[in-house]
Amino acid sequence: MSGLEQLAVLAAGLGAGVLTSTVGVASLLSFPVLLAVGLPPVVANASNTVGLLPGAVSGSVGYRAELRVHPRLTWSVLLACGSGAVAGAFLLLSLPAEVFGAVVPWLILFTCLLVGVQPRLSARLRSRHDGGTPVDRTAMSRTTRVFCALTGVYGGYFGAGSGVMAMAVLGLGLDVEMRVLNALKTLAVMAGNLVAGAIFVAVADLDWTAVGLLALGSVGGGYVGARIGRRLPPTVLRALVVAAGVAAAVGLLV
Repeated sequence: MSGLEQLAVLAAGLGAGVLTSTVGVASLLSFPVLLAVGLPPVVANASNTVGLLPGAVSGSVGYRAELRVHPRLTWSVLLACGSGAVAGAFLLLSLPAEVFGAVVPWLILFTCLLVGVQPRLSARLRSRHDGGTPVDRTAMSRTTRVFCALTGVYGGYFGAGSGVMAMAVLGLGLDVEMRVLNALKTLAVMAGNLVAGAIFVAVADLDWTAVGLLALGSVGGGYVGARIGRRLPPTVLRALVVAAGVAAAVGLLV
């Protein structure tokens, strides 16, 4: 890579770190940059996952206060998404990219719809328990755990929009504050990147220059993004997640 290309990858890492901790579509910024500087798609995808891991870690550290609110829930999200990412990583290494490439934009659009309607849908789901008495849900049900694991599968395979998917799944299955939900979403992305990244380091071809530049940029971006995400009003944050997801899906379609 030329000096200008390296600067572009570094900037992409910084921006992706911010997006990981806020709207959850980091890979839609960094992955195209890696393709633009000449990396093959699978190498770019694996390098992107490993390179953005420090940003997801720093974002989760930035949300440490929110993650302590429900510690058992935090561990449940970590384990569910991490276990799903194992399958996703091996799918990336064994299947043609076209298999998921055709459905990825539609998955992202569907999850954007879920994020948008989640408050009303969650309220209706709660009202059906105990004859209409609202129920506080701060632990994952089996259904939520399964879909959380599937989010990990997707994150391990491709990852673009996995934060949006995690926000939708956790928002529908839980009753927690929006800032806590955003923290759990960032943790879900970190879990997927951590497990898939470990597999990629062991068995995949990586561009270590790209990995290093993304990692350097994403560390600062992830922490800054957590500070921004904590201060955003819930309605604004939800709108940004939906807008970012739609833009990501349209970008993939075209």
